[in-house]
Amino acid sequence: MDMETRTSPNLDQIRDQQRETWDKFSAGWKKWDAMVLGWIAPFGEAMIRHANLREDANVLDIAAGTGEPGLSAAARMPRGRVTVTDLAEHMLEVAAEKAAQRGLRNVETRVCDAGALPFADASVDAVLCRFGFMFFPDVAVAAREFARVARPGARICTAVWGEPAKNPWATNIMGTIARHVELPAPPPGSPGLFRCAPAGFMRAVFAGAGLRDIVEEDVSCDMVIDTPERYWEFMTDIAAPVVAGLAKADEAARERIRAEVLDLARAFLRDGVVRMPSTATVIVGTR
Repeated sequence: MDMETRTSPNLDQIRDQQRETWDKFSAGWKKWDAMVLGWIAPFGEAMIRHANLREDANVLDIAAGTGEPGLSAAARMPRGRVTVTDLAEHMLEVAAEKAAQRGLRNVETRVCDAGALPFADASVDAVLCRFGFMFFPDVAVAAREFARVARPGARICTAVWGEPAKNPWATNIMGTIARHVELPAPPPGSPGLFRCAPAGFMRAVFAGAGLRDIVEEDVSCDMVIDTPERYWEFMTDIAAPVVAGLAKADEAARERIRAEVLDLARAFLRDGVVRMPSTATVIVGTR
């Protein structure tokens, strides 16, 4: 991890870029919220199951974006409390709207950095973080912060995307763009979808933060979307790397990319809808 810190771009710069990106794409995430949350719900369900929450637990959901799995946890803990955090204020505005719509009065939102949490030592009963670690400027620092705020015996649960081959929902479109557009290689240790996918990576991060009884579980499900065209619309609405890659393509190249992506998506048509496999690893450690 020290090597990652030394070779990475400036961490503050990464943090600012992440905040700007997620705020910029917050409207797209709101538009597709129901589809996304239905798709990735199994990963959050596995995390909540491993968190072993009491009815009166104080739970922290970090990098929660539009609120999950924190809102689902709050609904199961009527006497508990969930603090939903994110770097992006506009994402948390969506989370607050959803909490109000669901009548959840035991939820609060907090804009903060995962690497410098504004919470007291040993103050929470569980920490959740679904698909956040891949984008943190320094994963080791974030894990130590999660351990710091957790009470002894508390569980820290995260989910990270698994190997690229098991996630064609992402690799098909990015691979197609890469065939038509020259994309710069990201610096070592920089944020990215599959940064935490290598076997043993997150186990080592959790162990380095002093967590014990570390358990890993692979969870797989399909991303279901109406048509290949809707898949293209979805990815160009919410995926910053896709948008950045397409911005480097001229109009003719963009049309070729779109046509190829639609063909690839058609290969996943089942029962009248597109079903693209996705796999993530849920990692749990005890403070």
